[in-house]
Amino acid sequence: MRLGILGGVFNPPHLGHLVCAQEACVRLELDQVLLVPVREAPHREVGDDPGAQTRLDLCQAATTDDDRLACSRVEIDRPGPSYTVDTLRALREERAADEELVLILGADQAAELRSWRDPEAVLGLAEVAVVERADLGPDAVRARLEGLAGAERLGFFSMPRIDVSSTLVRRRVADGLPVRYLVPDAVLALIAERGLYRARVGTR
Repeated sequence: MRLGILGGVFNPPHLGHLVCAQEACVRLELDQVLLVPVREAPHREVGDDPGAQTRLDLCQAATTDDDRLACSRVEIDRPGPSYTVDTLRALREERAADEELVLILGADQAAELRSWRDPEAVLGLAEVAVVERADLGPDAVRARLEGLAGAERLGFFSMPRIDVSSTLVRRRVADGLPVRYLVPDAVLALIAERGLYRARVGTR
């Protein structure tokens, strides 16, 4: 089995996340993609955060009708900052020995891999597949990682450009604007049910 790992804040998960997961399934021949919401991002603050458990609930709502997608609480159950190397080690321990782990990264994330905790271990624990970006292609990413053991094995794949972000969704909710067609219907329903993101972004 080939298992894709798509980490992120998912605040909230939107259609861009799901299109990325879908495209990864097809292009990387994955059996399933696991969405892994971060508990505490080590490199940035999670803005307007309703809490890790709520973000996991939103991820579960987003993936409920697609058997190829699932969620993991491996990071939110672990105290402290969520480091990818720890997550991969934990998943490696809990999954079958013959399962292949495929870490899915954006090109901007991959380009900063050298600054991550134990990046060579990350590259050794999983196959790494990078979503291509027009302004940050494979050659540019590889140049940033020159000399990092294992970086030469990075794979790249493309996906349709989806011009939506979690920040945009939160701002529109705060402004009373519709976000239908930007997030899955189940996510929209949960946002409404719990009254999420109604305060102006940056005010809480």
